Amino acid sequence: MRMATYAPRPAWALRARAVSRAPVAVPLGLGALLAVSILLHTRQLDVGFWIDEGLSVGIADRPLADIPGVLRQDGSPPLYYMLLNLWMALAGRTEESVHGLSVLFSVLCVPVAFWAGWTLFGRPTAWAAALLVAVNPFITKYAQEGRMYALVILLGLVSTTFWLQAFTTDAPDGGAVRRVPAVGFAVAFAAMLYTHNWSLFFGAATGVAWLLLVGLAKGEERRRLVRTGLLAYGIVVLLYAPWVPTTLYQAAHTGAPWSRAPSLAALAAVPAGILGATAEVAVLLAAGTGLAALLGRRQAGRLTAQGRAVLALLILALLTIVLAWLASQLSPAWANRYLSVGVAPFVLLAAAGFAAAGRLGLIGLLLVAILWTVDAAPEEKSNVRTVARTIAPSLRPGDVVVATQPEQVSVLDYYLPGGLRYATLTGPVPDVGVTDWRDGVERLRATSPARDLQPVLDAIPSGGRLALVVPAIASIERWSAPWNALVRERSEAWLRHLSNDPRFALIAMVPDTPLPSSTPNPLRARIYLKR
Repeated sequence: MRMATYAPRPAWALRARAVSRAPVAVPLGLGALLAVSILLHTRQLDVGFWIDEGLSVGIADRPLADIPGVLRQDGSPPLYYMLLNLWMALAGRTEESVHGLSVLFSVLCVPVAFWAGWTLFGRPTAWAAALLVAVNPFITKYAQEGRMYALVILLGLVSTTFWLQAFTTDAPDGGAVRRVPAVGFAVAFAAMLYTHNWSLFFGAATGVAWLLLVGLAKGEERRRLVRTGLLAYGIVVLLYAPWVPTTLYQAAHTGAPWSRAPSLAALAAVPAGILGATAEVAVLLAAGTGLAALLGRRQAGRLTAQGRAVLALLILALLTIVLAWLASQLSPAWANRYLSVGVAPFVLLAAAGFAAAGRLGLIGLLLVAILWTVDAAPEEKSNVRTVARTIAPSLRPGDVVVATQPEQVSVLDYYLPGGLRYATLTGPVPDVGVTDWRDGVERLRATSPARDLQPVLDAIPSGGRLALVVPAIASIERWSAPWNALVRERSEAWLRHLSNDPRFALIAMVPDTPLPSSTPNPLRARIYLKR
């Protein structure tokens, strides 16, 4: 009789297994990933602000209680600006300090992603999710921007995880309502709604996924899902209700007149925007294999808990973006940075797929991590800091800065010396910290140099100076949206009017050489002396 033989595992494999199960493995591993995340997310903390970041500081740099009211002009929810207000009181308002708040949010995504993967799919997915979040180039970019997108990603991870725990995991206590994850989802999702309006599309996608799961369930399980959903969404309604009147007012009067309706190509490019163009194929092939395996598993004739989680994540990832795209066909408001609301389901899908794909998944995960690590954020978001610092010595208190692109006023005020007066296409600006987007296109159409610029010129005393700051337009196509087209036309009219006024002499132009076509959000400034 032949005896069975036992092939011992290599010593390195046994040691690796022992280390991975040691109590210190998780803290050490997470510590290493946190260090990588911090390193990647702090390489360009001192990069200059662009339009939106100037608005962030301008809105946040006022009494905390005034922020919700002033946002009726801007069109955004208040949570990020209120947090930035508290943060600047502690850390200051330099570029590094303002960017530091976004760094904090992005670094917190690492342990949250680990928790999400662990509770929903297990240890391998936890590590994959934490690694992907630490090096994802989309997160890296907005971790170094003074806007709300890193906070949206963090809250999206928390919301998605609690939602999946509430509606896709097997209930250990029979038909009891999953109160803790339901309440956790409600609070986190309400915070998302108070951070960015595109969170409404994420919420609608969760509602569709909930109804689908209710339809697939039977008996007591169906009743549990219904009761859990009523609890979760009921709390969301209660928490968000105080802001609903402001949201409706903003939707009627602000919108995004600077945007055009997105094309089908823009919709198809979303996965590459979130997952990185260089790694999109690797993610879809390797992770897709694992996701197919998870969806193929059955238990008692129905999808397993992990299969239901994958199905729900697919709905959240795809439907969130499709709903936003459809809404932007009716009322254009499309920007790549708004895709932050869809990062959480995309990343968790990729992590679950890599973990379930075995060796192929491990190879794909390492390849994607390497590609993402070397994909850095742009070094410059606008030349406004350079322009402002160059013209600053030519200006003195009481001089006038006219910005024909109204949303540039806040960032110009941030970089230029104090004591200046500001005006834009609609005349003097009473609050330089915020742009009044209310019925903006209609108000711009009613402007003219004779009505809105001439009084500003007449009020400048002899010997006073005026800085006319205009956008540097290299492509007419990029300036074809309603707001942008009016800014372009009015900028030309304001330049002609000022050039024809014999009282004003052009004494400087910055920059005085052609700008590279790749310059993002470029500006030009002309300095005039009133004779």
